[in-house]
Amino acid sequence: MNILAIDPATKCGWAHSCGESGTWDLSVRRDESAGMRLIRFRGKLQEIVSNVGVDLVVYEAARHAAPNMQGALTVQAMIQGVLVTWCEDNHAEYRGVSPSEVKKHATGKGNANKDLMIAAARERWPEVRIQDDNQADALWILDLAEQLYALGLDEGAKQTG
Repeated sequence: MNILAIDPATKCGWAHSCGESGTWDLSVRRDESAGMRLIRFRGKLQEIVSNVGVDLVVYEAARHAAPNMQGALTVQAMIQGVLVTWCEDNHAEYRGVSPSEVKKHATGKGNANKDLMIAAARERWPEVRIQDDNQADALWILDLAEQLYALGLDEGAKQTG
């Protein structure tokens, strides 16, 4: 099964079960509409499906945010909407996981900070050059998905978390 893990944000972390991972910069440039972020994201998804295939997408699901993070939550929710639509259009299964579920899987603590997530990822995957917390989170989302599906603990996808 080809699994794509996504940490949706303007700096979008991704990891694929083929062993590739990284961060996509979806920033809106000068004189562009905010929709360009979503067009870039959809293009990156198409690139992945064309190169290595995607059967299942697992992503960190937007839930809630502190008052000073509402803008980031809005961006994450928009990206999540494009992701779900893309999965439906491309017949890929999908499942959202909560940030605390990912953090607990990675570190044993559901409230681990970015530095702890990066350190845990570097320890788990010493051969991978981990660029930032977004890539680290995507690697952990992929690891969690592979564990859940390998053990048969998840009864299907198309769940939003």
